[in-house]
Amino acid sequence: MKKNEILDQSFDFALKIMELVKFSKNKKAYVISNQILRSRTSAGVNVTEAQAAQSTKDFIAKLSIASKESRETNYWLRLLDKSGYLGYYPNQKILFDQSESIIKLFTTVIKSTKGKIKN
Repeated sequence: MKKNEILDQSFDFALKIMELVKFSKNKKAYVISNQILRSRTSAGVNVTEAQAAQSTKDFIAKLSIASKESRETNYWLRLLDKSGYLGYYPNQKILFDQSESIIKLFTTVIKSTKGKIKN
């Protein structure tokens, strides 16, 4: 089976967010935890749907939604961090690194795909 970097990274990051949600619920940050879980899983679902896009424009639209949801996830992560809820979370740096990496990957793929449409 062919490796799909964007799909694999999205899925792996969603798993990391699920770990964070389990940790945060114990810290009474469950409202934000639920928001971060929704935004991250929505991004993953849109990446999955993009794999079966009906056209290049549909592909770009799905990835654009995933990108927006990823940026929302990043916002919630920053909010948890600045409010002190991530202070004792052992994988904090990994979450931020993966979040930034996925956003950059989406941006690259979207721009590259749009460039192919113009050519």
